[in-house]
This record gives sequence, structure tokens and C-alpha cells, in this order.
Amino acid sequence: MSRSDPFAQPPKDFHGESPADELSARSGAPQAAPSPEAQSPAADRLSGPAPSPGEPLVAAGRQAVWRIIDANANRASEGLRVAEEYARFVLDDAHLTGWCKQLRHDLQTVLAPWSAELLLARDTMGDVGTRLTTAQEYQRSTLRDVAQANLNRVEQSLRCLEEYAKLLQAERAAQLESLRYRVYTLAQMLHATDRGLTRLQATRLYVLLDGGSDQESFERLLAAILPSVDMIQLRDKRLDDRQLLERARAARSLTQAAGVLLVLNDRPDLALLAAADGVHLGQEDLPVRDVRRLVGTDLLLGVSTHTMQQARQAVVDGADYLGCGPTFPSRTKRFDQFPGLEFLRSVHLEIRLPAFAIGGVEPDNVPQVLAAGLPRVAVSGCVQRAPDPASVARHLRQLLS
Repeated sequence: MSRSDPFAQPPKDFHGESPADELSARSGAPQAAPSPEAQSPAADRLSGPAPSPGEPLVAAGRQAVWRIIDANANRASEGLRVAEEYARFVLDDAHLTGWCKQLRHDLQTVLAPWSAELLLARDTMGDVGTRLTTAQEYQRSTLRDVAQANLNRVEQSLRCLEEYAKLLQAERAAQLESLRYRVYTLAQMLHATDRGLTRLQATRLYVLLDGGSDQESFERLLAAILPSVDMIQLRDKRLDDRQLLERARAARSLTQAAGVLLVLNDRPDLALLAAADGVHLGQEDLPVRDVRRLVGTDLLLGVSTHTMQQARQAVVDGADYLGCGPTFPSRTKRFDQFPGLEFLRSVHLEIRLPAFAIGGVEPDNVPQVLAAGLPRVAVSGCVQRAPDPASVARHLRQLLS
């Protein structure tokens, strides 16, 4: 008798009576009145259409649990396949497609030891649920609706699998719980990718500025380049907090009037105070998850990445866009190594979250960035330090268009 299979344990009725208790009652020993279940022949209880909710897990209960696990395993696997096709053909995202495929494989691995029992218990024609439908099941307005509806089914199915697997093997139930949490993360990544692509669909030119020598010159520079720019990042380690907030509020006023996004570098607090559109984070800054708790779901969160592992992790953490580089030697920052164009190619092939080439990008090398597959660039010194910043910004816009 296996200790891991509760169905193999001696069955007990509602009052906790085992077959040994029943024998004791027949011998004349004092015994509580038997329940209706105990009075019925065992054969009748096994041959009935379904077990009573409180009935011990004998053969009928075993069959019901196998059917529940089989139905929900199929729902979960099918739902993951629908999500996988969305990631593969709609988003064209190899990273998220791989997540879906790995989850399907891991689900099959967890349930593989029960495959024979599940097939034997399957009774599609006798399943009352196959004849129950709702109008909502046939309503899908967008491709995203299809993916989300199926992810919801996967989450629900995994919860059912986890709960009923507890009757069979606790370790396997824990594995199913872990899969459910991973599906939650997958759903969040798909949503973040959709959101990033939607909000940054037309965003190509991202200009990083410091606060300048004074407020007036900063506002003058900003006003000159805004007609050609899609997104501005304000970053300045020299200014004190009050000065930086003053620059940020001025930038907010100008960018909002021009329909340009404003992001603050590494300052979620000032981003909120200035009503900016987002925050950009480096690898040594606050983690994405912690900043998201501070700023909520409306603000964009960007992350600088220098390796494929960092890029993948930023997607998992819920970033809305990536900065990828450094691509070329920079006039404004020094780097020990350059992931370069090969890194951009790898990101382009694997991740569909909006990504900007960063580090040393200027008009002369933009064609190389485009050839590597990234249609977005983030620039700094080549604009801010140019004799005619507006002209350089216009040239960059033309190159990216």
C-alpha cells in the first residue's frame, strides 16, 4: 500500500469508521450508530455515478479526481499553447515564446507519472461540463483578448490541479503551485510588452539632457529640439534636488505642450513631483519592482542593460522599455567594455519590448544601429553639445524615419 496514494488507505465514512470498526461492531462491542453510507453495501457506493462530497476517497472518488486533473491539465496546456502562438506570431518575441514553451513542457513533466491514469479516466462524452457554455466564451474583440482569456484559463486550471493533486501527492501539488506563479509572471510580461509597444510605438528619438548651466539656457535648448524629439530624459548629478525639480517642472511644461514624453533618471520621487511620464533606471539603481511600488502602474519604467541576461531580467521585472549598450565609445561616459552592435542584434532577435541603442550614438553611426535591427536610439552629447542642437536633432529624426 503506497503512502503517497491516499486512495489506497483504508476508507472511512463520515464518522471516521474503518472496516475494522465495522467488524468490531459485528462482534457486539459498543458502537455508535452507523451512518447511512456505512449501512450501504460497498459495491453500491463504488458503482454509483459520483461520490458524495463527504464520502471517503474510494474508487469513485479516485475516478473523479483523475477526471478533474485530466480536464484541467488539458485546459492549462491548451491555454499555454494559445499564449505561445500570441507571443510567437503577434509579438514576434522569442523570449516570451520560450517562456510559454518551457511552461508547457514543465507541466507535462510534472503530470507525466499520472498519464496512464488520466487517459483511462477520461470520459469526454459523459462530461456534463462539455454541454455548458456562456456567451462570453465566444466573444473576443482583439488578439490581446484571445491571449488574456487563455492565460486566465491557465491560471484557474493550475489552481484546480494544485488543489486536487494534494489528495495524491503533496510534492507534485507544490510543483504545480510553482508553475502557477510562473504563469502570473508570464501574464505580466506579455502585458508589459503590449503596453510598451503601444505607448512607445512611434517613439524613435530619445534625447538625454543635463540641467545645463542655468534654467534659462536649459529651457531654450529644450524648446529648440522638441519638434524633432519623441522622448526626453533629464539626468543631472550636479544639481541639488530643488534645482533638479525646478528643471523637471519646466521640462514637463514644455514637453507636455509638444506631446513629448518626459523621463527622469533614477529619481522616482522627483518624477512624481514633476508629473513626468517615467523613470529610467541603471543596473545599480533601485530595482524595477521597488520603483513600481512607489510610482504605480501609470509611469513608464526603463532599464539600462549591458548583457542579454540583464535584458531578459528587465522583461521579467516588468520594464516598459530597455536601453541597450553601450554601443559605441561615448563622449559623456566612460565604459570598461562595449557590448556593441552584436548585443543590439541579439536583443532584436529575442526581445520585442521597445529597446533603444545607448552609448556613443550619433548621426554617423545611426545606420549601423538600424542595420542591427533596432529602430530606436538614445543620444546625449551629440545633441546637447552641438553648435546647433536643433539641426542635429532634425538630422537624427530624418535618419530614423
